[in-house]
Amino acid sequence: MYPEYLVEPMRKELTNVGFQELKNAADVDQAIKGEGTVLVVVNSVCGCAAANARPAARAAAAHEKHPDKLVTVFAGMEKEAVDQARNYMMPFPPSSPAMALFKDGKLVHMIERHQIEGRPAQMIADNLIGAFEQYCS
Repeated sequence: MYPEYLVEPMRKELTNVGFQELKNAADVDQAIKGEGTVLVVVNSVCGCAAANARPAARAAAAHEKHPDKLVTVFAGMEKEAVDQARNYMMPFPPSSPAMALFKDGKLVHMIERHQIEGRPAQMIADNLIGAFEQYCS
């Protein structure tokens, strides 16, 4: 676990643009299950989250076609919520940061850490936007 004062600015990078923080397993279940599209961002304190993942998520969320729900869990903080989100992301191994798009409760698009590290944020955003165009109404 990290000190809250350290992660608060990292949380706000996403919540300030409309992402809802999920703090426990029930929150995750409620967000993912059901109809519609949901983008889940597994946030992290690492450098690739700061330089690549969060900027990409913010850029993609601003696209005219985007998921019905934008949610986030924070690795190293809310373990129960992160573990539950990762259960939905199976068979992909746990990674942070990571981004997963769900449609009607089913995983339809996944971006793992190895696809985030060393890639420009706009490239990652374009990947997400492509998935939004395909799966979001």
